[in-house]
Amino acid sequence: MTTCQMCEQHDETGGQLCPGCTKATRVRLEALPVLYRGLGVLLAPAGGVGQGRSGKGGPPALPVSEGILDMRGVMMGTLEDWLSAVRQERGMQEQPAARRGVDGRLDAAVSGLLRHMPWIAVSWEQAGEFAEEIRELARSVSSMIQPPAREGGTRVGHCPAVDPSGARCGAVLRLAPGEKAIVCPWCTCSYPPYMWAYLKSWIDEDTKAPDAA
Repeated sequence: MTTCQMCEQHDETGGQLCPGCTKATRVRLEALPVLYRGLGVLLAPAGGVGQGRSGKGGPPALPVSEGILDMRGVMMGTLEDWLSAVRQERGMQEQPAARRGVDGRLDAAVSGLLRHMPWIAVSWEQAGEFAEEIRELARSVSSMIQPPAREGGTRVGHCPAVDPSGARCGAVLRLAPGEKAIVCPWCTCSYPPYMWAYLKSWIDEDTKAPDAA
């Protein structure tokens, strides 16, 4: 009998991870490509607002969310680093065929780790650290895609972010106590203080529009 490296419960299988933690880690790995693409969707509104507003003579385009870009980079680096560590530990010299595109690379890293999961769960001494990092990665990305609702704060209006199809976000914006920027809870567009005058004009414009929400 051993102790699971993740939940620290006794495990009669004698592996590094108990069956429950092994299954949970597999499920999280399988979800990461979907979460990665979900982050990609959130990149569009920030650019979309600038394109739609600047076409009317408004201010320059809003920058793409750096937080989203950073998290996508963290996901890619984390998964590829863990796969490389597993392959090195198992003495695998031949590199797998490279897949095209960023999405292909991430899919390849996830597929590789899933193939090694039986060995990781039973034999790898770093199994607990690996499982915990995958859990935290999935939690962090999920919170960015669907952040927890924020209570309180000053209601500002509806988010004016527009995606490439012309659809307006429309989520309620609030300035939470102590925050220095207004952040949309749905599309994650950030409006720092220097943009508040622009933000007000966009919200007023949308409110006056015939099809305003």
